[in-house]
Amino acid sequence: MNFDESGFEVREDLVAPDVVRTLLAELTLLKLEPLRGGIRRIEQRVPQVASLAKSSVIMSVVRKYLSGQPELVRAIYFDKSPDNNWFVTWHQDKTVAVSSRFKADGWGPWSIKSGALHVQPPVEVLKKMVTIRVHLDDATVSNGCLKVIPGSHSPGILTTEEVQDKARQAPTVYCEVPAGGAVIMRPHILHASEKSAAPIPRRILHFEYSSYKLPKGITWSP
Repeated sequence: MNFDESGFEVREDLVAPDVVRTLLAELTLLKLEPLRGGIRRIEQRVPQVASLAKSSVIMSVVRKYLSGQPELVRAIYFDKSPDNNWFVTWHQDKTVAVSSRFKADGWGPWSIKSGALHVQPPVEVLKKMVTIRVHLDDATVSNGCLKVIPGSHSPGILTTEEVQDKARQAPTVYCEVPAGGAVIMRPHILHASEKSAAPIPRRILHFEYSSYKLPKGITWSP
């Protein structure tokens, strides 16, 4: 299957080893909250992350999957380790963060997460988005790498029952990725991850981009 059909692909050697080392040197200085394995708006705290998110290396990849000018929608740092270990059930990423409320067909419900205004957009918006998960460590089955259900983005937004049916019946792919590589996917593909069973970290920078044009005066709020 190609990307449009599968909804994901794995790229190796996307980010140079020296860039990975620089990022890790900065990110390891951060203190994660107890029982929290991630930090939202990470580009606002670590300038090197902001630089990577806007770099020619990343943007050249993003433009291959989006028809218009891409903008950063969200940036999250995930640090799965022996001290911060968790599993994620099958789900779709189906909300975005924006600067303020507005009225438009198909947008809603609205919520607040980590101080940012979030909303579920129409599926047409999600189709104009792409996620790049840059791996700063080798991600394997043993340390809880991402797993996806190919093609599960095609029907659009799924109900809870449909998600459960897909998880029981559809084939699963484990996305093992070396450090410096990336998983590229549509945000609404069904994905999950298991707890790490190995005493090694699995650190990731999760970037979401969109070429969708928001209403005048509204901006993305990563």
